[in-house]
Parts: sequence; structure tokens; C-alpha cells
Amino acid sequence: MPGKKTEESAVAPHPAWRDRLRYFSEHQDQMVDTVRELAEIESPSDNKAAVDRIAVFLASRFQALGGCTQLHRSKDFGDSLQIDFPGPTPAESRHRKPILLLGHYDTVYPLGTLAAMPCKIENGRLHGPGVLDMKSGIALMLHAIEALQAWHGGLPRPVTVFLVSDEEVGSYSSRKITESLAKASAGVLVLEPAAGLRGAVKTARKGVGEYMLRVRGVAAHAGLDPGKGHSAILELARQIAVIAKLNNLRQGLSVNTGVIAGGTRTNVVAAEASADIDVRIQRAKQASGIDRKLRSLKPFDQHCKIEITGCINRLPMERTAVQKSSRDRQPDWMVARRSRRGRRLRWKLHCWYGYPYARRHGRRRRGRARRARIHCYLRTTAPGAAFGGNDRKRLIPGNPMLKFMVVLY
Repeated sequence: MPGKKTEESAVAPHPAWRDRLRYFSEHQDQMVDTVRELAEIESPSDNKAAVDRIAVFLASRFQALGGCTQLHRSKDFGDSLQIDFPGPTPAESRHRKPILLLGHYDTVYPLGTLAAMPCKIENGRLHGPGVLDMKSGIALMLHAIEALQAWHGGLPRPVTVFLVSDEEVGSYSSRKITESLAKASAGVLVLEPAAGLRGAVKTARKGVGEYMLRVRGVAAHAGLDPGKGHSAILELARQIAVIAKLNNLRQGLSVNTGVIAGGTRTNVVAAEASADIDVRIQRAKQASGIDRKLRSLKPFDQHCKIEITGCINRLPMERTAVQKSSRDRQPDWMVARRSRRGRRLRWKLHCWYGYPYARRHGRRRRGRARRARIHCYLRTTAPGAAFGGNDRKRLIPGNPMLKFMVVLY
């Protein structure tokens, strides 16, 4: 009716979702070029000069978008990079907490990997060292911020970007900074890769522990006095067999001896040996139990001494009781996937900064076949509630939450 304010007109000033999807489709080549550009700047965690090089490069890219950059210097690791973007008004920048976009630019690949594994596009996929974890996430930060500025004439709220230099080796130099920035933020969005080829949202992650087992034996000449020696390598091998039995995959507990070292010469009974152990836990309560079992290891050879060092350095992010028990509080697309019909569907996830938004496409049985829409939102701290069309006015940009669009394909 003339003069009546409809739901469509309430959101008309904001770009339609299909227009936003079209925007990213049109900019896909630039996004791929950015990922490739970042991947071709090698940045292994153990090479400070290389990591600092990509930090300086990214600082210039974010500065070009209007960000205020700050390098957090580190002596033993690369420098971490913080970028602050103001809100739409000075008052909002001062009084409104920012959204923190968190990531890292160090990789597990040693310097020189590009020579054997160059960046290339093959069968519609981009390959290269660090492309997935997580230089593509950094590229998405750059292009999402650029898009928001194009749509709104600036960011709708303050945003802080923090890119750490040592995530792959334990975040020892950056952890305190990360925790401090997170406490001062309204929400934290980690742009690590999504789960699996379908791009599922991660609602939980395992905790991580790093341990080292050192064994000291008694050296002797393997030819002249083999009976006088007590091999640290043999003792370590026995301990590794015991450690392997600590695995409980059904409960999400894994213990892996990944690196071993020991001995000096083939004709010498080894006096020392060591092993690096990786521990993953699904529940926080598992931390004390696995720690206690590792520290209670006893030597098989009483002439050998063993020492265990390390700890659980990242506790797991567990699903909350609400997430596990309440279907009403879960996003509609998540509930649909658990349903009989949902298991037959394939979903593709697209993420933007803003508020969560999910769309499910289907066909109604009665009347003329047409697409049915179900809207929902998901808070960064807890699953959101589903809303019908009458609540569409709530779903407007500026909400300090992560926005999702789930599209059937």
C-alpha cells in the first residue's frame, strides 16, 4: 500500500545479499592474487628475518586501507602485527569495544619450499606453502575490510586485526598480547581454515600440549665393554611404547611421539636420548590426567634416568551445554543438517563481518512451488535463535556479530 513502510524498505538502504555475493565473485581474481602474493613471501616460524619481511609487507597493505599499524617486537621470534581501524565516529571509537580479527602469518614450511612446491592453480584449487593455513584467512581480512568500507563509507564499528608471528610453534611471544586484546574486544573472530572441504564452522577445538622426554643412560664401547653400558636409546624406545598406550581416540585424547634423537656413534652405547611428544585433548579435565601419567613414567632400566618437561599450553575450546542440549538455540542450518532432510543436503558457507545470517533453500509442498526462507542469527559467544520473516528488521548491518550465509549448492 502507498505510504506503508514494508520490511523490504526497512533494509533497502543496505546492499542486498546477492549484490554482496556478486561483489566478491567479481573480486575473486584479486583475492586469489592476494593469497598467492602472501604465499610467495615465505615465512617459516623459525626464521625471524623472513617472518619480519611479511609483517612489514602486510603493515603497508593494511595502512593503505586506513589502519593504524603497530609492530610488537620480539627477540626470539618474528614481530607480531596489530592494526586498529576506527569506528564511524570518534565517540564510537572511544566507547565501543572493537571486534578482534585474529590470525597468524608464520608457516610450518622451511625456507626454500617454494622451489619444490610453487604456487599454482590446478583443478580450480590454489596450491602453495601456507595457502590454507592461513594466508588465505589474512587475504579475506583485507578484502572483507575493503568491501565494508566500500558499502558503508567506512567500517560500521571499530575493528582490530592482530596477526601473530609464532602460532605454529606455541605462540610464546604473542600469547599475552592476544589475551590482552581479546579481553578488550566485544568478540574475537579467528580466520583459521574452516573444517573440511564443505567449509564447516568450527564450534570446538582440541587443547594442545608439548612435552619432551629425556633419558640419560650409561655410555660404554659397544665392542669392548657392551655389558657395562645402559642404552638411553633402548630405554627411550620402551618408554615410547608405554606412551603410545596412553592414546584414547574415542575420548578425543591423542599422544604422538613425533621427533626422537639420541646417541653419538654406532660403536658407542648411547648415553642420552630424547623425544618430543605432542598431546591433544578434547576436554579440559583431561589435562591433569595425561600430565600426571606422563610425569609418572618409571625407567625399565634402573641405571637409566628419565626426565619429562612441558605442559598443556592451550586448553580446549569445548562446546557449551547450550550448544549440545538445546535445538531451539541452535542456528537453523545446523539443526537442518542434523535432521533427516538436512543430512541429504550439501551446504556451502560464506562468512562476512557483521551479524550471523543463514538462509535455507527448499520447496514448499502446498501451492505453487517456491523457495522458502528461514532467517536466523548466531552470536559470537553462543548459538543464536531462529527468526521468522517478521523479525527481519533485526537483521541489519552494524550488529557486532559474525555474519554467515549458508547457501545450498
